[in-house]
Amino acid sequence: MAEITAEKVKELREKTGAGMMECKKALVESNGDFEKAIDILRQRGLATASKKASRTASEGLIESYIHMGKIGTIVEINCETDFVARTDEFKELAKDIAMHITATNPVYLSREEVPANVLEREKQIYRAQILNKPPQVVEKIIDGKLEKFFSETCLLDQIFIKDPEQKKTIKDIVNEKIAKFGENIVIRRFVRFQLGEKTTEKQI
Repeated sequence: MAEITAEKVKELREKTGAGMMECKKALVESNGDFEKAIDILRQRGLATASKKASRTASEGLIESYIHMGKIGTIVEINCETDFVARTDEFKELAKDIAMHITATNPVYLSREEVPANVLEREKQIYRAQILNKPPQVVEKIIDGKLEKFFSETCLLDQIFIKDPEQKKTIKDIVNEKIAKFGENIVIRRFVRFQLGEKTTEKQI
């Protein structure tokens, strides 16, 4: 059995746009054969998400979720056609994402939205915590801590709260729906309210 490294999984994800878990499963199934893993993902329709990302998605839904009248979220999720937007499955996706945001309180939509000054401040904090390590080790540790930061603060990098195995991210869930519907799907923006909190604008 070929070793399935994190680097291989990441490379396959970047090339296909499929989710991390799906990429790992495909590599395991193909015994580490990269091209065969791509074929497996294509057969399952999971390697199409990145190709559809450039297509215009201007239909969709604005969904809301309110928890006990105390915390609530409004989210806009787009797709390409009104036909898909009106399906029960798309409506359920929108509701689930609104509920997830209400529960996890992400600060940003994606890691690309994190301001450079925020990232630099995080790196400075991490460096101050790491003592007596070679520079290359320090940078590797910082990269790991940044990944954890993204998984906690960026919606698309967060583990979906309803995933029973707690492995699939929101991005993975969206990519699965892209493969199933055959349309580009985009979480456009969200805003979360909590009763009594100081008024600040947080719209992505």
